[in-house]
Amino acid sequence: MVDTDRIVGGAKEFVGRAQGAAGDFVGSNRDSVEGRYREAQGTAQNLYGQAKDTVRDVADNAGSYARDAYDRSGSYLREGREAVGSRVEENPLIALVLAGAVGYGLALLLHGRR
Repeated sequence: MVDTDRIVGGAKEFVGRAQGAAGDFVGSNRDSVEGRYREAQGTAQNLYGQAKDTVRDVADNAGSYARDAYDRSGSYLREGREAVGSRVEENPLIALVLAGAVGYGLALLLHGRR
């Protein structure tokens, strides 16, 4: 759905560009400046409408992304558990050393060096 600010902004931009070009053509500095001002207003309003559309699209899609991630999380967890389990079965000594190093690192973080 296109935001009305985009439509109105595009119209103002077009009219401002036309008024600025007409002012340049006839040599009217006032019309030229006023047209450029109106064109800038239209551009700003158009960009504001685009930003609103983008935010609306992101908000609409965020729910579906979260739902998909939740649906896939169980399979990712299962696959990860199986991968880690197979590595531990293949190399139990390395797994024990790594677990000890992680535990030691966590203890240092929690209690700090004194």
